[in-house]
Amino acid sequence: MSLSASTRARVRGEAEALFQALLATGAVAVETDILQPAGTLLDLYGEDIRARAYVTSDPVTGEMMLRPDFTVPVVQAHMREGAEPARYAYMGEVFRRQEAPDARAREYLQVGFEVFDRDAPEADAEVFALFSGLLADLNLRPATGDIGILMAAVRGLSTSERRKAALLRHIWRPKRFRALLDRFAGRAPASEARSQLLARLASDAPEALIEAAGPLVGLRSPEDIAERARALIGDAGQPPIAAPEAALLYDLLSLQAPSRAALAHLRGIAPLLPAIEPAIERFAARLEALQKRGIDTASLPFEASHGRTTLEYYDGFVFTLHASDASLPSIASGGRYDALTERLGQGRSIPATGGIIRPELVARLKGAI
Repeated sequence: MSLSASTRARVRGEAEALFQALLATGAVAVETDILQPAGTLLDLYGEDIRARAYVTSDPVTGEMMLRPDFTVPVVQAHMREGAEPARYAYMGEVFRRQEAPDARAREYLQVGFEVFDRDAPEADAEVFALFSGLLADLNLRPATGDIGILMAAVRGLSTSERRKAALLRHIWRPKRFRALLDRFAGRAPASEARSQLLARLASDAPEALIEAAGPLVGLRSPEDIAERARALIGDAGQPPIAAPEAALLYDLLSLQAPSRAALAHLRGIAPLLPAIEPAIERFAARLEALQKRGIDTASLPFEASHGRTTLEYYDGFVFTLHASDASLPSIASGGRYDALTERLGQGRSIPATGGIIRPELVARLKGAI
């Protein structure tokens, strides 16, 4: 739905107020280009990003995307030339494709805050408390999670590295993740098509099957195809994930509780899945930091699977702030993305946390539009 000129002005006024409040914390104002190279985003998220972004072609620079968010270009700029530590604030339009004609906005203002600081382990709490304070008069409903705990649980499984990599790759696709886990744990049989494929691959050497198939079509070399065939056969011979480990992972996926209760539950299962202990201790330290900043962690909602449908750079704490009207998108969201700085830092990395606020929704909740 397009906004009138007067409504746009009121939304921009709300955005300016939020932006100035972020600058008042000592953050440095930063801007990014509206047109972003598509290659970086495709490398990060694969072809899935095309369904969410507007893609165009430039005769000189190649494929470009209208900025789907600010975090990636801000991280790139910081890793290229930023001083440390750094806190940035930004304001500008982002663009998201929508399928339905009455779907959510395709272009909207975003205000954000990013922290790059090696000596600030409490940055998660800093960002969440800052946003909660700025939006306190809206009585928003918080939701928090920690992708890092789930990732640690997957890495600690007693199964092949290939299976763990597949699960980690699909953490942000809950249905696909669950289907893989069900198959790896022996709770769901392989599909008929997969069974037929495996039987065919087992019937002869991969090289012989490739030669019998005729001319190659596509970009994969015979060596790549043969390697993939051997990987599929090898995976089919793997034993299921041990039932106790699988049960713990299913339990973790369904964990929803107030944060202090969730911490107690996680500490209870940690001896059975030791790989999650460091992530649990980070969770405990975060709760203490939040409590010091006035957040009631005894009632703060926690969901271990929260944040698994957002952009795929969060790898730790995640949060959203929602209005009582469930039809509205989240008013604010954010989290930790340490791994993204390593991927974009050309060998360097730095702990990083950030979040965004949608000023149009803030103005709507205030009755300004």
